This record gives sequence, structure tokens and C-alpha cells, in this order.
Amino acid sequence: DRIMPLARPTSQIPDAAWTSGFREMTEPWKGAVGCLGVAVFFAMTIGIISWQALEQSPEEWVLRGRTGGMLWERRRGALLLRALPAGRTVAVIAVGSVPATEPPPPRDRCWHDGGQFCYAWEEDAELRLSLEPPPAPATECYGVCWTPLRPDVMLKDCFSMANVSWYGGASIRAQRWPLNGAESHAQPFVSGDFSKNPAGYGPVLERYFLGSTGVTVTVAPDVPLFVSLESNRHFCLETPAGRAAVPLRYLLCVSPDARTPLPPRLFPPRRSPIWRYHGPAGSAAKIKRGLRSLAKRLKRHHLQEGVLALGERCTAILAAAVRPDHVPSERRKRHVSTRSWDPSLIEPLQLSITLSPYASIASPLFLRSLRDGEAASYWLSLQPQSGGCSVPLLTTWKGQLCARLNITSEAALSWYLARARRLRQVLGAAYVVFEGAEGNAFLEQDVPPPAELMGDRYTGALAAALATLGNATVISAGARSSHLPLFVQMSPLHSDWSHAGLKGVIPSVLHYSLLGYNFFIPDAVGGSLASDTPGDPELYVRWLQIVTFLPVMAFSTPPWLCCDAWVLNLTRQCIQRHQDFVVPLLLKYSEEWLSLGYPIFRPAWWLSPTDPTAFTIEDEFLIGDEVLVAPITEKGQTWRDIYLPGEGHLWMDTNTAHVFDGGTILRNYSASLAEVPVFIK
Repeated sequence: DRIMPLARPTSQIPDAAWTSGFREMTEPWKGAVGCLGVAVFFAMTIGIISWQALEQSPEEWVLRGRTGGMLWERRRGALLLRALPAGRTVAVIAVGSVPATEPPPPRDRCWHDGGQFCYAWEEDAELRLSLEPPPAPATECYGVCWTPLRPDVMLKDCFSMANVSWYGGASIRAQRWPLNGAESHAQPFVSGDFSKNPAGYGPVLERYFLGSTGVTVTVAPDVPLFVSLESNRHFCLETPAGRAAVPLRYLLCVSPDARTPLPPRLFPPRRSPIWRYHGPAGSAAKIKRGLRSLAKRLKRHHLQEGVLALGERCTAILAAAVRPDHVPSERRKRHVSTRSWDPSLIEPLQLSITLSPYASIASPLFLRSLRDGEAASYWLSLQPQSGGCSVPLLTTWKGQLCARLNITSEAALSWYLARARRLRQVLGAAYVVFEGAEGNAFLEQDVPPPAELMGDRYTGALAAALATLGNATVISAGARSSHLPLFVQMSPLHSDWSHAGLKGVIPSVLHYSLLGYNFFIPDAVGGSLASDTPGDPELYVRWLQIVTFLPVMAFSTPPWLCCDAWVLNLTRQCIQRHQDFVVPLLLKYSEEWLSLGYPIFRPAWWLSPTDPTAFTIEDEFLIGDEVLVAPITEKGQTWRDIYLPGEGHLWMDTNTAHVFDGGTILRNYSASLAEVPVFIK
């Protein structure tokens, strides 16, 4: 047999041989192929990330206007408000309660409308941005509306304080200017009484915030609003969770600078100074004797002009002796009694009386309303869930359990105003002060208020009603009422050098004036609330020097009880300076206020709107554009640094007649205890 040579068949490889051969061939390469796949995947991932970083900006325009627009910043989940053409960011708004990492898509739901942008975070909230009509030619406005898609979503927008100074909003216990240095936990944005809640918001507030970059934030009046302040970080606007589909709506407006005029206001007359009565108050006879004694003492010291102010308790005692109080009824006749108080006994001084919308539950006034079945009509009441009778909503006022006037009742409001007119006439009072206008009695009791009394509507409605009494009316609170011809009484301050005392006076002046409350009555010289060091003559003098340049001078402690004879002489000089120098300025700039809406009392940045140094000055103020007041607010100091605003202007010291350039800082400028630095432009 012929033996054939050994050779590999070329037609077909047996299965077993192919499998074993392939296994042998691939074993060494398996790891290399796997590594190559991982490397390719990794390279693709890096490429996609690089493309997103390079090709997709972390900021995306979502709505453009003529002079600016809104952007979405992906990294922080924030809205940016940017001014064009410089591209300057004027506000950074961190968005809460929505996924911060989820950006709006390139296509929005309002693509057909170039003036809107709409986007919904699935199952969380919907955002709608819109261009709104501007209030002035150089201004552009954007509407922001968040709508929760679930009841448990709490909407929260936080406005950064980085490189922005913020003003406006609410008064606080230790007032700051700007608000960046203030601290407040999230709480209802409702006016309040510091004596009840020192950590709450004060009696004057508006849903209006102004940034040093020229941006304003105005929250819609019907939004249930919570506000928090975190010092030097941000302030936040919030809506409470648990309310079905309650939106958070506000308006952003951008102007070239922070000098945004407010709508024109009316202004009341002035009468200064005010001398608060703290004499005997046990009976009407004692009050009358005390008033006559105070009037004689003032005349003896040549301080015979102004107003003697009675507190609420003395007013009630004197009124009860002159004319008994009563609740009106169609069944009851009104009797006119003869006057038993003669206001000529204190002339040329005038009388001021004090009322409030509260009635003690032990007072004849309240008890008669219960007896006559009129309690629900005349006092705020809790409505029954189903059937039954309304129950008066009780609260505390000056340590007593009280009911509060029902201003939603025309009968109650008409009676209250008629009572005020009657007392003013019978007592011969030139002015009537209304305390207790601040606060929401329902929220204080954790009871949902009726729709007509949501937020600060009680304060606003009461102010509107009191304005009908004439412009010799003083009210203790302001909310959406700065257009009314009313004086606003500032909150009591501590008799010390802190921001809750003397240092808080000028920040409060600037805050009130910015919000449109230019005619206010500051707290009494030296402060009204006791401190650890009562009767500080230096504090009294420095306080006196500030209020000399304000609309009204008020005194609780007469100078002869506080200090030496030279302080009494200084008080006379300050009162004369107020009448001769300050009052004409107030009248002049009241006209500018009426025509242009500019505040009478202005911060230093009003003349230096682009100088960052001016944004944080809280111990100086301007009267109009022509007078700068720079008092001493530090204990023991007889010098201070003074910022003179307005580069290109010249300022003359009224004490020395020396002239200095604007836009400069005077270091260690001398101001003795008897002097206050005042400059005229």
C-alpha cells in the first residue's frame, strides 16, 4: 500500500478541531479585546462630557428682553437676571423645591410666544417667565410665576447677597441698612408688634426689595408669603406647603441704577415737638392737673410750642369722665354731654390722644356688645364649622385679654370712626394716634384668616379708614398704605447705643423713607424702652442731634429731668434749628416727592449710585440732594469718618464753613458732644 503524506485537509475542518483551535487562538486575546472595549467606551464618555462642557454653556438663555434677560444656570439650579449689553448679572435667584441639576429643555412649552418661557419639573412645579410692561422708559420688567404641582411642594426662591446690597422689605427689631446684615428665620411676612414678638417683623413693611445693582423685587399682594433673612448670604421668598396650587408670583424690574422712584404720595402737616405725658394717671382730675403742670413747666423753660401727647390709658380715663363710651345701636339714643375739659388750659400747646382697635373683655364696651348680641359684628370672630354662634377671637394687648375691631363690618367701622371724631371734638384734641394697627390676630392664634383679612389686609384697610379722619392722624403701622396722608409712629427703641437703640435710628429712617413712609414720628429722644444704664446724658444729646433733622421731634423724658442745664439750652437750639432750617427743607422736598416719587430722606448712594462704598453706609443720611447729616452714634467718640457722596460736588461744613470734595472720605473728623456734622452741597 502506498503511504500518503500527512497533510491538512482543505475542504472542511471538523467541529471538534475548529472549536478547540479557536479556543486556543482567542484565549491570549480575550483580555486585550475587553480592555479595548472599555477604553473605547471611556473615550466616548470623555468625549461626550467634553462636548457638553465645550459646546453646551453652563448658562442658557430662557427669555430675552430689549435690555436684558433671564438665564438658567445648570450648576446651581439658579435663575440669573442679566443686563445688556454689558452682560452684568444683577440678580442670582437660587431655586428651591425643584431638582437643581435638571435644566430646562431647549424647547419650552411657550415657544409660540416670544415674550414667555414655560417649563414644568415633572410632579414638582411649573415655572413661567414673562416680559411685563415697564413702569418707566429705562426699565425692563420680568414676571416670575411658580406653581406647585403637588400640595406638599414648598416654593422657595433665594436672592443672593453676594456683591449686591439689598434694601426694603420689613422693619426688624435691630434695623440694618442694608438688609445684608440682618437675620430672621422664615416667618409670615406680616407686620407685627416687637413687644409681642421681638424676633418677628416690625410694623412697617412692603413687598418691595431693592438691590444695589438696580433690580427691584415686588411680590404680588395676594400671595401667602414667608420671608427669611440669612445674614450676608441671601433672603428668601417662600410659600407655605399644604395649600393646593398656591403660586409664588413676583415682578423683577431692572433700572440703570438703584435710584428707583416710587409712586407719588400725599403728605400730612407737621407739628413739633411732641411731649409725651407720663404724669399722674389715677383719675381724670389727676390727669388734668398733670397736663396743666407739664404745660406750665414747658412755658417756664421757653418750650411752649408743640403737642402734649396722652397715651391710650390716660385717653380712656379722661374720655370716660367727659363722655361715657357705648356701643351704638338703632335702639339707643345718642346723648350729647357738655365738655368738662378745657384745652385752652394748655395753650399754645395742643393735645394729642391715643386710641386702639382693641377692647378689654372686662370693659363695659365689650360686655355691652355681648349683652346686645352684637359681638360678632363689632369684633373679629371665629366662624363655627357647622351651625352654632360665632365666638370673638381673643388676643392680648398691653397685657390684657382683648377683642379686636372687626374692620370688615361697615357698622363696626362707622361706629369706630364716629367714636374717634367724637372724642377728638370733646377733648379738643388736635391729633389722634391709633396704636395696635399692626399684626394679624388670626395668624397669631394659628387660625387661617378669612380671605378679606389675609396677610396685612387688616392694617391696610384700617389705614384707609383712618385716613378719612383727616391728615392730623397718626398710625402705628404701614402696609400698602404709604400713599395715604398719615403720620406713621416708629417702634419704641431701647435706651442704649445698639442697633435696637440709637444705632437703629438712621437705618429705620432710610428704611421707612425708601418704602414711601416719609412722614414718620421717630421714637422719643433717648429711647422709650429701659436699658441697663438709664439716664445717659451723652446718649440723650446724640439722639437729640439726629431727630433735629427728622419730620417730628418727640420727647418722653424732658431735658430738665435727664441732664444738666446746658442740655436744656441745646434742646431749645435744636428745636429752633428744626423749625428754621429743617422744616423748609421738608416742604421743599415734599414737592419733589409728590412730583417724582423720590424719598425725602436718602441714603449716601443716592448721589453715588455706582460707588460700592456708599451702599453700606448706615450712619449718614441726606435730606433731598443738598444736606448731609453725619451724627455720632458711638459712645464716647468725638470724631468719626464721614463719606461725602457725589463725585464732582462740593460740600460745606455748616459748623466751620470748610469746603470738601464729594466722592471722598473725611478721616477722624471732629465732632464734639455739642456738635453734629452737617454739610450743605
